[in-house]
Amino acid sequence: MKKYKLLALGCALLLGMSCCLTGCTTPENTGDTSKKQTEQQEEIKKAETQDINDVHLRDKDSLYENDDETSVVTMYLTVSRGNSSEGTDHTWKEINSYSAYDYDKMGVDRYQTAALLQVGDESGPQRGEVGYGENVPNATVQIRGQTSSRNAQKNYKIELKKNKGTWRGQRTINLNKHQTEGMRFRNKLSYDLLKGIPQLMSLRTQFVHLYVRDLTEGDSSEFQDYGLYTQVEQLNKTGMKNHGMDSKGQLYKINSFEFFRYEDVIKKEDDPTYDQKAFEKLLEIKGNSDHTKLIQMLTDLNDISQPIADILDQYFDRENLTYWMAYQILTGNVDTQNRNTYLYSPQNSDTWYLIAWDNDGSFMRTEYNIQNRFDQESWECGVSNYWGNVLFQRCLQSEDFREELDAAIQDLRSYLSVDRISSMIEEYRTVTQKYLNQMPDQMYAPLTEAKYETIASAIPSEVEQNYKLYKESLEKPMPFYIGKPVIEGNILKFNWDASYDFDAETITYTVELAKDYKFNEIVFRQDNIQIPEAETTVPADGQYFVRIRATNTSGQTQDAFDYYVTDAGKNYGMKCFYITGGQNVEEDIYEE
Repeated sequence: MKKYKLLALGCALLLGMSCCLTGCTTPENTGDTSKKQTEQQEEIKKAETQDINDVHLRDKDSLYENDDETSVVTMYLTVSRGNSSEGTDHTWKEINSYSAYDYDKMGVDRYQTAALLQVGDESGPQRGEVGYGENVPNATVQIRGQTSSRNAQKNYKIELKKNKGTWRGQRTINLNKHQTEGMRFRNKLSYDLLKGIPQLMSLRTQFVHLYVRDLTEGDSSEFQDYGLYTQVEQLNKTGMKNHGMDSKGQLYKINSFEFFRYEDVIKKEDDPTYDQKAFEKLLEIKGNSDHTKLIQMLTDLNDISQPIADILDQYFDRENLTYWMAYQILTGNVDTQNRNTYLYSPQNSDTWYLIAWDNDGSFMRTEYNIQNRFDQESWECGVSNYWGNVLFQRCLQSEDFREELDAAIQDLRSYLSVDRISSMIEEYRTVTQKYLNQMPDQMYAPLTEAKYETIASAIPSEVEQNYKLYKESLEKPMPFYIGKPVIEGNILKFNWDASYDFDAETITYTVELAKDYKFNEIVFRQDNIQIPEAETTVPADGQYFVRIRATNTSGQTQDAFDYYVTDAGKNYGMKCFYITGGQNVEEDIYEE
């Protein structure tokens, strides 16, 4: 709308200038021209009163016109020690030794090395490509990712220096290994599917074969094979420009954020107590750093006296929200409740949009089952997966929003057909299996060839599985959080948040206390509890697990949000804690 308004205004100004030069501005000399001017002025007036927030977000389809989904680009990376002033005075071994969590504990930024990036094919760097004929560093490199940074095979972020050229219009190059994702094509599959959904934004992807030569601890003339990676376009100011977005707008990468107000962290930059590091643990700043608009949206969103319909009309695009959630639900990309998403708003607009990021957790249901891993179960299926997020919870409480979500689900369900996904998988496999069957990727491949075949065949049907789980989730009570148990005298008290039912059915609760997470040694149980409280006599000192479930009148059951993690995955609906000294309760806090 803004573009059209400016065009109309510009045309009007040009007409005005033309009339001034020809002397046609007087009513006596205008005739039909005067009438046309009046009509144009009315059109301008209408354009100026249109709501800028009515504009849907659309990708630039021309970016993908020359995509070859199965092509492999070869990249040659020569790493060397830089200098302390640029923060690149580190060895390649150091780069690969620490995870994101190690850096958090050390309280330092991620280590980098100097690097020379050269792009070509298997015969070597190619003329006309980045780094051809160069001998000195043109970039820096560091690990990227959060949970994945603990893997043996790291993901890398390569940043080309200014004035050292770009690769496909990008200075930041993200290389993802997807070590724990057995198929090694899920991220690419998801982004390529997104390209065909007008209501959602995608990003450019490319299979990359990486070679690395390490000069940080001495000279080496040989490049080491690092196997197959998937490059994913970085959504930053450059990426915003490439996709027709407003590069001067607000853009945040959601790291751990449930749309609460977070008054102690989310502040304006000119606030003397503003802490950017604390801010970016929630939202990583990728665009305009004026947080005024974000703060206003969060303030109104968290004011429950304001109807959610009004909040959506002012601050969000319903199409974007419903299609974004529908896509995540149908592809089973569950790790999107509070991260792995971008939040974007253009200048001169109050509207915020969600943009997908990091989709390698999509279509994992069959692989988890084959690996006997407990994940993507319980409340992580369907709409309940998003109930802990303020924005999504308020949206889902609206019957109108649920109807719009269902319409988006039905639309995408048709698009994400078995034939479409099967055809795409067959193409990707010609690339990924070649590398998985050879070193170094073979060393860390989590699947046998037989299991790979089974999963590849099953993935297309997961959309329908996820759809059925979505429909079931609408009939269940919503998940809730268990509070910290409290000891008063010789009484152990439990408390939890109330559950919610879309059909307003009566909800009762079951509480179990056990000495083990499998609940073989139950020491207390109470059924048909009508209020979110229970109590029992304080047991002996030791480790305990409390599990709470909600059941509605229809007999549908839901677990609490809390879970206990073992090597096999998540054990849903329970909280682990310890009783010490007969009077103290200490929670077992799980950190990813």
